[in-house]
Amino acid sequence: MRYILCWQAYRLRCVIKIDPEFIKFRFYQGESVNILKEVIENIEPVNREIMRIVEKRLDNLTKPAGSLGRLEELARKVAGITGSECPPVKNKVIFTLAADHGVAEEGVSAYPQEVTAQMVYNFLKGGAGINVLARYVGARVIVVDMGVKEKFKVRSPIFIDKKINYGTKNFTRGPAMTRKEAIRAIESGIEVFEEENKKQKIDILGTGDMGIGNTTPSSAIAAVFTGKKVEDLTGMGTGINVYTFRRKVMAIQNGIKKNKPDPEDPVDVLSKVGGFEIGGLAGIILAGAKAKIPVVLDGFISGAAALIAFKLAPGVKDYIIAAHCSAERGHKAILEYLGLKPLLDLGMRLGEGTGAALGIALVEAGIKILTEMATFESAGVSPKIGVQT
Repeated sequence: MRYILCWQAYRLRCVIKIDPEFIKFRFYQGESVNILKEVIENIEPVNREIMRIVEKRLDNLTKPAGSLGRLEELARKVAGITGSECPPVKNKVIFTLAADHGVAEEGVSAYPQEVTAQMVYNFLKGGAGINVLARYVGARVIVVDMGVKEKFKVRSPIFIDKKINYGTKNFTRGPAMTRKEAIRAIESGIEVFEEENKKQKIDILGTGDMGIGNTTPSSAIAAVFTGKKVEDLTGMGTGINVYTFRRKVMAIQNGIKKNKPDPEDPVDVLSKVGGFEIGGLAGIILAGAKAKIPVVLDGFISGAAALIAFKLAPGVKDYIIAAHCSAERGHKAILEYLGLKPLLDLGMRLGEGTGAALGIALVEAGIKILTEMATFESAGVSPKIGVQT
């Protein structure tokens, strides 16, 4: 049934629902969400014809067909995403989004909450793990304050202030944020991407995060969408002990029970048990897909954001490359739910975008194989017997 927006409803700022068969999108309490609507409506399927052309070229390179395995798969996928037979991988950007979480009050982390802000300063100084690996792969790091408790007074070309609030609320006592804040978080991520892409066309992007306690909302989001038990999706986070682990599981269970997030409504899930940086990353994923740019997903928190994005626009899945499988047990469940196969499994669980940086390096390797390797004909090498080049 389709509800029609009328003048009276507009004046009353009532809840307006658009036919879900048209688009999974809603108006709530006068929040227009025009940015989100426009992005969701304009995510197109990847270019399968280009993928077939690229596959034919890969099969004619000086090697047995398929012998470079997932590097060839990456080349095909990126060609399909970008619509280019020779996709560039020059401007590489990793977006590291930071926010604090009210649920940290429940003692779910091994580190105090002030570490979130302290690590943001570390990012800006270039001393964190993500800075090291980004330099290694030739990527730029953009740091975004989505909701850190501290007010930053910094001027840096790599820092963006999109603060929604000074941390989320403790979701064991009520919703983590309002619905309006949840929508604003997603749209802020969209804006961050579009602002950077406008400055200089981004060829590939990576997702990253920082937020003490953020594996807790990520486990909650994973539990709501996958339907798996909380204890099976919750890990040791920053290195907690068994007693803290039990508190963490209980906090997630209590939060889900109290707030009853609707798995059919991703914005509701984000608002009830999510985080500002998770919403922002979901926006970046959506915007990257709309712009036909490969999105290299980091670990568990990025995975939770990908669930939100996927539920809003299922087509984004074809634009996502899973860089690695985190040591956080819930990440594997998320990747399986999304049907994504990770490139690496290195036992990593730092976040920040560190896994995404390594994934970008592998994507670039695949593209170099496609664009720089000789064909049998150009190299004067005899092809496989019975094969015509």
